Amino acid sequence: MKNKPNAELSLMNILHLTFDMRIGGTEQVIKNLILGADSMRFTMSVLCIESPLGPFADDLLAENIQIHALARKPGFDIGLIGKIRQHIIEHKIDIIHCHQYTPYVYGLLGALLTSAKVVFTEHGRFYPDSTTWKRRLINPILHKFTAATTAISAATRDALVDYEFIPHDDIHVIYNGIIGVAAEPPQINALRETFGLSPDCILFGTIARLDPIKNHSMMLHAFKRVIDAGTNAKLMIVGDGDERANVDSLIGELGLAEYVIMTGYEPKPHNHLALMDIYLLPSLSEGTSMTLLEAMSLGKPCIVTNAGGNPEIVLHDETGLVTPNDDAQAYAQAMIMLANNTQQQDTFSKAAKIRFEQTFSIKHMVQAYQALYSQLSSSGNA
Repeated sequence: MKNKPNAELSLMNILHLTFDMRIGGTEQVIKNLILGADSMRFTMSVLCIESPLGPFADDLLAENIQIHALARKPGFDIGLIGKIRQHIIEHKIDIIHCHQYTPYVYGLLGALLTSAKVVFTEHGRFYPDSTTWKRRLINPILHKFTAATTAISAATRDALVDYEFIPHDDIHVIYNGIIGVAAEPPQINALRETFGLSPDCILFGTIARLDPIKNHSMMLHAFKRVIDAGTNAKLMIVGDGDERANVDSLIGELGLAEYVIMTGYEPKPHNHLALMDIYLLPSLSEGTSMTLLEAMSLGKPCIVTNAGGNPEIVLHDETGLVTPNDDAQAYAQAMIMLANNTQQQDTFSKAAKIRFEQTFSIKHMVQAYQALYSQLSSSGNA
């Protein structure tokens, strides 16, 4: 009998455990990891602890990726642990990669008494951050049974140290990576006409769900100062959410109705992003914003708040501007300065695109995780 090829012998079975596969940053990371994986070395699948699966699941199913969903019950669902363990055993999983804290707890408990190794990735934190005495007691124990812990930014790593009591040196920082956005000039020109944008008008823009954490209210107060300063500008807000009524109300209160474009939710807003001259991210808290990375891939100068991973992505005065968190006056000053300095916009634009290609492309992220998987496999076979 002939020996199987080495590639087949070394094939590793990776299971991604997450809440669901709706549209979001965590889900996009999982999707990119799977679609970018080396099929000669890895087999990847997804197990969701909740349903419905969401749109990203459809994209993966179209690529013949196996996705299964469980139905987590309210509270701590002990039965879910057994279902995860059964799935690990039946599908001969080598590594279960748990995305976010709750799937991590269930995934780790499910992997106990199996040969599967556990990887935990923290994708972001709540604002304001907090902890509990239970986590202080439990997390160090869980960590002992965890093969590797990763965070999507140094700020997220530090939060794991401060609030989850995981040792600093045991946490790998692996930045999110994406496929660069491709713009379509005919569609961009059509959008410009639709929104009545003149060539000399600076278009600020942001793409995010309408949620308090995204701090649209601070951005609008800053934009009011921009308009009052006589800047020829408009603001495009792409997205929808629970804050829609409050955002609409504030726009009216500030007298900005003729200057703000509310598009609502756009499933593929890459042309809207390409239309923007300056990208804004005023969030109170961020891990690694995927849309911010998309903006940089298009060479957009960005103005972000000093929140979470933002200042690790946008280097102040090199690739964009970073302002104090939740400071409308400082944010407005940055907007006015950049709007009135086209040379600075061009400098930031070129630097942002280079930084994206060198640090935040999908290639770098996929290689980093695959190297981690291989390292864990080698340590297990040693």
